[in-house]
Amino acid sequence: MILRARIVLPICGPAIEDGAILVTGDRIGQVGKWSELKAARTKVCDLGEVVLLPGLVNAHCHLDYSNLKIPRAKKSFTDWVRTIIRRKNEWAVDDYRESWMRGARMLEKTGTTTVGDIEAVPELLPSVWRETRLRVYSFLEMTGVASGLAPQQILADTIAKESKLKSSKNYTGLSPHALYSTVPELLKLTAARAKKMRITMHIAESEAEMQMYGRRTGELFEWLSKFRDMSDCGGMTPVQAVHRAGLLRPNFLAVHGNYLTRDDVQLLAKSGTSLVHCPSSHAYFGHRRFPYQQLARAGVNICLGTDSMASMAGRELNMFTEMEQFARTYPSVSPVKILRMATHNGARALGLLGAVGELRPGCFADFVAVPFRGKARDSHSAVLGTKRIDGVFTGGKYRPVK
Repeated sequence: MILRARIVLPICGPAIEDGAILVTGDRIGQVGKWSELKAARTKVCDLGEVVLLPGLVNAHCHLDYSNLKIPRAKKSFTDWVRTIIRRKNEWAVDDYRESWMRGARMLEKTGTTTVGDIEAVPELLPSVWRETRLRVYSFLEMTGVASGLAPQQILADTIAKESKLKSSKNYTGLSPHALYSTVPELLKLTAARAKKMRITMHIAESEAEMQMYGRRTGELFEWLSKFRDMSDCGGMTPVQAVHRAGLLRPNFLAVHGNYLTRDDVQLLAKSGTSLVHCPSSHAYFGHRRFPYQQLARAGVNICLGTDSMASMAGRELNMFTEMEQFARTYPSVSPVKILRMATHNGARALGLLGAVGELRPGCFADFVAVPFRGKARDSHSAVLGTKRIDGVFTGGKYRPVK
């Protein structure tokens, strides 16, 4: 099949006016101008006045929490953590399943085709995979403070679960949840035993976390001292603590990174670590300004994610909303760069470059069609400001958006 569109936006190259994409099976066979591809003897689908761009890549989400709405009010980060733990303890597996599927449907209808998801309830997999069109990178969550299990047992159990999950469309990795919810031994064991696996972790998300690891003070430190050994705290930043555990490397995806020192930025850059920023979640907590310029200058691969419904004021998980929020906060950043953060950069962070996040031969035929009647030079800005999409292709199969 050949898809023809007013504009094809490959992301990995300039916009193509009167563009076309040859789809072979579930992959892209060729990308170019309509005049170059029209000679192919195959079915043609003319999409008309649209921009056709890669399916969006949401690099960080908690689909499990899509039915968890926690009013921000004046809650501190520590209060929020306590609230979410209490709410989760009230749920059964079926509650998580319903919540997961609701979040997946939100992403499907708003243009995401690939998501990096933290999976707190691995029992849901692989059945929920089969019920969504999304390509899901499921990172199995590890904590350990509440369970009291030995770090060796936690890691062994998680890897055993991961090894049984097989899918041609989906992927698996590990997620030590955060420094404050794990112990140093678990992080070191994960770094040593999972060198080839993709790993993601919440790092330097809040000021309370910085206080806990830098000065052994603050509300988070005082609360957690009742449940865990706090000897790993003091005299360092969260990024330094993760670096000492051996986790910072190209297959590691740091989540949030809202509170970073200059040395932290350099550690992330030198290690090849990617970092995902979640604009709506950042605004929900009222964190200090995300250090985008410092990270970008250092060469860190920065991508975008939605985080969960439990940490945002919006009504749905929507990567277009995240891009719009980022553009308002950083008006000097070009639409081209912002779109890359929601496609190419996210694919790179998840280790999926060459498969998703751009339109080039060999990639999956995952596309989003956005209404547009203008010129190629204006297409990036138009996509960034769009309020609706016409439809989504996943593996070459079209689904209109109502």
